[in-house]
Amino acid sequence: MPQIHIDEETIERLDGLRIEDEEYDDLINELINIYEAEELTLFHSGDAE
Repeated sequence: MPQIHIDEETIERLDGLRIEDEEYDDLINELINIYEAEELTLFHSGDAE
């Protein structure tokens, strides 16, 4: 698995989103899933004419 380095401000923002002792991996996967779902929604909403 690739490793990334993030600054303190980003860590603080992630900590604000974590639920109890949620792992960073779980939180980041959830954020990616939300992003992908929104991207698909935006993509498909442009198809209707």
